[in-house]
Amino acid sequence: VQLQASGGGLVQAGDSLRLSCAASGLIFRNYHWAWFRQALGKEREFVAGIHRAGSYKWYSDDVQGRFSIFKDSAGYTVYLQMNGLKPEDTAVYYCAAESLRAGSRVLAEYDYWGQGTQVTVSS
Repeated sequence: VQLQASGGGLVQAGDSLRLSCAASGLIFRNYHWAWFRQALGKEREFVAGIHRAGSYKWYSDDVQGRFSIFKDSAGYTVYLQMNGLKPEDTAVYYCAAESLRAGSRVLAEYDYWGQGTQVTVSS
């Protein structure tokens, strides 16, 4: 199984970015998907999740209304559209997949992880 995250970069506050997570080696439609992030010196935290059917999405309070998670079943890719970026959004962003419980915000419940992509937002 391989999850390849990409799309990070250096942007200014207020800008937008779209992260991608390309999955291979698993049956994409069997998994719920999520994005987490980890800022320097902090613990990894949940950002956004999407049900395997795409019918239900959940977000952290910090990003609700600014970020949007969606997926392309045909292409085996999950996306995180980030609008209105703030300096406090600076972190390494990770995609993750889990097969059991939709709505999870718990790191330990996720089975597979991507390698992370750096997002840096300057003020």
